[in-house]
Amino acid sequence: MRPVIRSSSLSRIRWALRNNQKRYSSTLYSKSRKLLIGVNQNQALVNTNTDNSSLYSRLSIFRGLSAEAVEAADPAATRLTVSDVNRKGPLVEYERRINDGELMTGDICQIGALRELQRLYDELVESVDTCRLDRYNTSDKSSRSRWFWSRLMPQTSYSPVKGLYLYGGVGTGKTMLMDLFFDQLPCTWKKQRIHFHDFMLSVHSRLQKHKGLSDPLEVVAQEIAHDAILLCLDEFMVTDVADALILNRLFGHLFSNGVILVATSNRNPDKLYEGGLQRDLFLPFISSLKERSVVHEIGSAVDYRKLTSAEQGFYFIGKDLSTLLNQKFQQLIGDNVVARPQVVEVVMGRKLQIPLGANGCAYFPFEELCDRPLGAADYFGLFKKFHTLALDGIPVFGLHNRTAAYRFVTLVDVMYENRARLLCTAEASPLELLEKIVTISEAKSMAPRTSSRSRKNDVTELCVDNELGFAKDRTISRLTEMNSKEYLEQHAITQTEASPQELKDEIDGSKNIIEIKKEQCC
Repeated sequence: MRPVIRSSSLSRIRWALRNNQKRYSSTLYSKSRKLLIGVNQNQALVNTNTDNSSLYSRLSIFRGLSAEAVEAADPAATRLTVSDVNRKGPLVEYERRINDGELMTGDICQIGALRELQRLYDELVESVDTCRLDRYNTSDKSSRSRWFWSRLMPQTSYSPVKGLYLYGGVGTGKTMLMDLFFDQLPCTWKKQRIHFHDFMLSVHSRLQKHKGLSDPLEVVAQEIAHDAILLCLDEFMVTDVADALILNRLFGHLFSNGVILVATSNRNPDKLYEGGLQRDLFLPFISSLKERSVVHEIGSAVDYRKLTSAEQGFYFIGKDLSTLLNQKFQQLIGDNVVARPQVVEVVMGRKLQIPLGANGCAYFPFEELCDRPLGAADYFGLFKKFHTLALDGIPVFGLHNRTAAYRFVTLVDVMYENRARLLCTAEASPLELLEKIVTISEAKSMAPRTSSRSRKNDVTELCVDNELGFAKDRTISRLTEMNSKEYLEQHAITQTEASPQELKDEIDGSKNIIEIKKEQCC
């Protein structure tokens, strides 16, 4: 029988929660050198000065919420038991990071997603043998035997545990929450966390290797399942028709091999690949995805990336600033270092020419990186060798350069995934760069005539594109964060051994340059 908290203790808890509304977040400290995610300015701390330490973990998760809000979010939250604090998983880790100042107070929308991740974590722990998660509990011999008999007698082995599909607006903490969940899993489990772009590149590379087989997708799925029963895909977004046409069969094989999917996305599953070519062939995948995963929306309207200190980095607005960018590039690689053309190997024997590169920094004119037939594979190859990109001459995007806009969005996604640093000159701010990219519904609300694809010479130069219009918010959000002091400090810490004062001087210096140039341009 589980021990239950007495009613007198419960009264004290409720009193603390109700009085919580009078305490504001001034009591919360934050380590200034750590990236801040999950800020909610309207939340406050709850009084946790209680002698009963067994209450602490679950109670403090709901700090910042009134008693009524807690009961609405979780009726069981006011019926805590001693066993709650013995749990492991993402909820406990989330609380630890708040206490250590790595995160600020979480909002109720993130807590709702965490509860789903905790549910999945608990089910996986209970079903670790059934799901064949531990790579050391299954011998190579039995694996080979199972593969051999599956060749003779095809069979399915669906996981008893459903995965999770997290979707919501940009900057709501989806990636952070999935990474938090992934980091709590035992290192002996067969698991993989990968960006969706990178995952699909790997799939196409494997297909090329197995070209000529009767069903190469089945073999690829078996290879993936052998390495990772738990597959965590970040930024699930389908824009390529080649990807769309194979996803249903690929994941059909993956699910039948026991793979459990955890994915984050900006899009509701029903909106994936909306308006894409031959979408009717893609629709069965959506049904399969919803059948094998719990779909959960993070309903927060706050973009936490934009709450960082913007305009602290190397984003220079204006024309004819190439000389300035070259100067900053030279400072980063070293005054006595000479940058030279280089070549980077990408997938399937392809090579990418680097105009100038040295000491982990690459220099490109915009046209050479986004106006050429390049894609995610080239960008991933680039950032496997370079941690900093100097990009000269980012234009304002519209109907005339829609293809370049697609490549730029992909480039920013890959940079963000690799936590790379961006130096650039641009014609406008991140928001203004993509201002003319709109979805069909946005175009209709602005001016009905612009929603027609036949009006290509519209004087407003609007680019009406659903996928690009939907992705632009994510790109603006990421560019804003990549330009922040917190992001640059994190990058510098991971790439250099510079002292805190040197980091501060570098970032403050770049800020001053930006402000000077803005005054000159006005």
